[in-house]
Amino acid sequence: MNLTRILSIVLFVTSLALAYYLYNSINSTIEFRENIETTESQIIDKLAVIREAEKVYLEHYGKYTSSWDSLVNFIETAVLPITVKTETIIPLSYGVDSIQVTIDTIGTISARDKIFKKTFVVNAADHGTFLGFFKNDGDYVVKGTKSYKFKRTGSDKIDELTFLDKGTINSLADINPGDNLRKGQNLITFWDYQHNPKVNVKTLRTVPGSGKDFDIFVSQIDRSGIKVWIIEVKDPSPINPARKEDNEAKNRKPLRFGSRVDVTTAGNWE
Repeated sequence: MNLTRILSIVLFVTSLALAYYLYNSINSTIEFRENIETTESQIIDKLAVIREAEKVYLEHYGKYTSSWDSLVNFIETAVLPITVKTETIIPLSYGVDSIQVTIDTIGTISARDKIFKKTFVVNAADHGTFLGFFKNDGDYVVKGTKSYKFKRTGSDKIDELTFLDKGTINSLADINPGDNLRKGQNLITFWDYQHNPKVNVKTLRTVPGSGKDFDIFVSQIDRSGIKVWIIEVKDPSPINPARKEDNEAKNRKPLRFGSRVDVTTAGNWE
């Protein structure tokens, strides 16, 4: 075997080794980035649920909680009232309309459902005559599809209203074709998930990827003589090396929502 052939073999083997090294390096980088994206998506899902749970907890108890056990127990066991706000327009003699607001309790809902699900309502668009629903209780509806039809008072035209959101109908008003409608009258209630229902509530405190607990800060501050509650929840050990506490860009800091000094629940991933 001559020297030229030996050099050719050596160069060929070296080229294969270099190609494998480059491929492995690029592939590892891609996998690392994909792992960061997947993990951060899971972290954001948990932060969104924690934020909503804390907001519902504040609404119910008048304060946030820094206890994970209390928060999880609240999500799993609390039962809350369902209220519906109805606005009635009352014409006055001097040409100005008065708005009468009535808030009725129409049932109860579990804290879990209130946190994970968003409820939508369809109210009567105007005074008139109800002509019928296009959907039934339990139907899944899509935004833009027809919801109900009616005739406005003083008009022969039939109006067909559409859904502005998607979801599953869980309540239709007890009303029949030919009945009178009041503007603002509740006709349809439906819901859809607003947060990932696969989030494990029992491990809500645990940060995906690191296994550490989220940092949670709850306190009260004075705003113009009024005590208001503030909250901050953040990932204490980001898997993403680009997320550092001292980054100037807010959206490049560790994933979090809320603030230790301001009244806000905004998340820096939004």
